[in-house]
Amino acid sequence: MSATDPPGGRWTDRLLAEGSDPDPRFSLANERTFLAWIRTALAVIAAGVGVALAGDLIAAPLRHGLAGAMAGTGALIAAMAFRRWLRTERALRRDETLPPPALAPVMAYGLALGAVVLLVVVLVTP
Repeated sequence: MSATDPPGGRWTDRLLAEGSDPDPRFSLANERTFLAWIRTALAVIAAGVGVALAGDLIAAPLRHGLAGAMAGTGALIAAMAFRRWLRTERALRRDETLPPPALAPVMAYGLALGAVVLLVVVLVTP
C-alpha cells in the first residue's frame, strides 16, 4: 500500500470499492433525501423537548414518557436515515434496484400513534 492509498478498513473505502461511480445527480439526490430525514429527526426530537417543557399542560409521568418516546423516535429516524442512505448508495453503485423505504411506515405509524396519544391526553385531561 502506498502513502496515497486510503486505509482499507473504513466503511467509506468499502463503499467506494463496490461497483462504479453513479451519475452524481443520483448520489446528490440520495444525500438530499438523507438530509431531509435528518431534519425530520431533529424536528421530532425538538417536539419531544417541547413536550418535556409543557409544564402543567400534561401530567408529569405522561409528559416524561411522551418526551422520551419522541426523543427515541428521533434517534431511530436518524439511525435509519443513515442506513437508508448507505443501502441506496450501494445499490446505485452496483446498478441494482433501489431498496424499499423502511422509514416510511415507521414515520407514518409513529406519527399516527403520537397524534392519537396526544389527542387522548388533551381530551381526557381536565
